[in-house]
Amino acid sequence: MKTLTESKFQLGVGWRAELALAISRRRDLDFVEIVAENFFNRPLPEALNDLRQRGVEIIPHCISLAPGSGKRPDAQRIKQVDAIAQKVGATLLSDHLCFVRAANLESGHLLPVPRNRSTLRVVVENIKFIQHHLSVPFALENIASVCDWENGELDEATFFAEVLEQTNCLMLLDVANLYANSINHKFDPIEYLKKLPLHRLAYVHIAGGIKKGRFFHDTHAHPVVEGAFALLQALCRMTEVNKVMLERDDNFPSEFELNAELSVIKHIVQTNHAEAAIA
Repeated sequence: MKTLTESKFQLGVGWRAELALAISRRRDLDFVEIVAENFFNRPLPEALNDLRQRGVEIIPHCISLAPGSGKRPDAQRIKQVDAIAQKVGATLLSDHLCFVRAANLESGHLLPVPRNRSTLRVVVENIKFIQHHLSVPFALENIASVCDWENGELDEATFFAEVLEQTNCLMLLDVANLYANSINHKFDPIEYLKKLPLHRLAYVHIAGGIKKGRFFHDTHAHPVVEGAFALLQALCRMTEVNKVMLERDDNFPSEFELNAELSVIKHIVQTNHAEAAIA
């Protein structure tokens, strides 16, 4: 059985220019995630190059491949994000299980896919097409939503698991998105975790949000709530979690607040890994 000394936990954060100084000062960061589309046809900022020289891994995260859209993903766009992955020496690249476009219309938001068998076949074909044009492994992330399709044949966890298994895809598990959906769609998030192929887990996202009325909104602009931290703890007790990163995209916190959340994440994972090792 692995212990913490044998399996090093990696702490990460979503890189944003507004957080660049705080990120550069945090010396225990192992990786940062960048939005791949933000770096099309432009050089990497010096701050990111400095992190690379320090040995910090850079993972490109996409928002536009749209594997859940009805139309086959654009091969040129895939090549563009793959070029970013090659530029930063990435070991994987990720996007969301969602759709963002139909015909020539863009939603401007990550939307859930209809969870039925016909959609499943389309999503699997799209992901295999993406994988064929990538030089690195592909990881898929669960999204947060406040709406859903009627007449679904599969629950969210089963659909996600089926996609991962049929494509041999890695999993980027967002516990904050899972927490949001468990409130918005009234299901047990622990039962959701039990249905997932956790052996495919590449890394974990966690972020903040806020509840308005009966909906929880995954804003990436508020502190991480206790419910999301609790799901991270539960996940760590179910499987080995080697890589977790904090996302913050707006209403940027002070360096003190950012470091405090990162330290909580690190403590949760290391403490629960230690409990697993003892058990």
